[in-house]
Amino acid sequence: MSYREHLPQLDGGRYVTDGGLETYLVFQRGIELPEFAAFDLLRHDEGVAELRDYYRPYLSLAAEHGAGFVLESPTWRANPRWGERIGYDAEALERANRDAIALMEEIRDEHAGLLDGPIVISGCVGPQDDGYDPAEILSADRAAGYHSTQIRTLAATGADLVAGVTMTYADEAIGVVRAAADAGLPAVISFTVETDGRLPSGQPLAEAVEQVDLETDGGPAYFMINCAHPTHFDHLFEDPELAWTERILGLRANASTRSHAELDQAADLDDGDPEDLGTRYAQLRRHLPELRVLGGCCGTDHRHVTAITTACFG
Repeated sequence: MSYREHLPQLDGGRYVTDGGLETYLVFQRGIELPEFAAFDLLRHDEGVAELRDYYRPYLSLAAEHGAGFVLESPTWRANPRWGERIGYDAEALERANRDAIALMEEIRDEHAGLLDGPIVISGCVGPQDDGYDPAEILSADRAAGYHSTQIRTLAATGADLVAGVTMTYADEAIGVVRAAADAGLPAVISFTVETDGRLPSGQPLAEAVEQVDLETDGGPAYFMINCAHPTHFDHLFEDPELAWTERILGLRANASTRSHAELDQAADLDDGDPEDLGTRYAQLRRHLPELRVLGGCCGTDHRHVTAITTACFG
């Protein structure tokens, strides 16, 4: 069934999502991903099998905790600039996005009877430039035009929503929301922050959330934070009177406390402490009462998400 008209996670409840797909494939499975592009695995049967195996333990975890699941497609890099860099023309890139959502539909159908909650398919849209330190800053209008290519393709599939993941500045997030609205898809925006809790652009997270809401008439279904450790942003939520924090419904933190610059140069995987990460999520939920979509980002795998769901959902 389609959840485009109303996302069930907006009604409360508990939802699990996956961990750090790309870092898991590269560092734990030894798979070479050109430009960190997991969607490239869809080219061959072995790659598709890897992706199926990757999602399986997370869905089992959701079933164990009586939770729903947000099934995030492996399309973070499947946009024009990054596709061209690894040899995909427009037709091949469109096919890759379609194939990714088709795989998500197959996985959803295989697990639908095992979960108490719904399985929502999220079409993942990554940034046009680097996810840590963008060299090119797009206006909101240019970002909307750029991302509309991928988002129009996702709108023609079984995706329930579009998620702009690892957004580094507000204007690009605004463009994603506008392109999604034009295509008839709900949009979720997930910002990343540096060790001081500010976006890589230098803008405070609160201002970025408020700007996107203001310039899109409250367009995003909700906001998330990803690709940062809780120690980088937990201080932002110490004041319970901050209204903007009610817009944060999801969290996908890194395993490592390293900065983006340090992670960019790292040759090893810092998988941190799963139990400590789970504890920090539970502490954050005290300040973020709307937090209900829980998963991980770089360096995390099913061990971390298991610790997170156990700490938060019992």
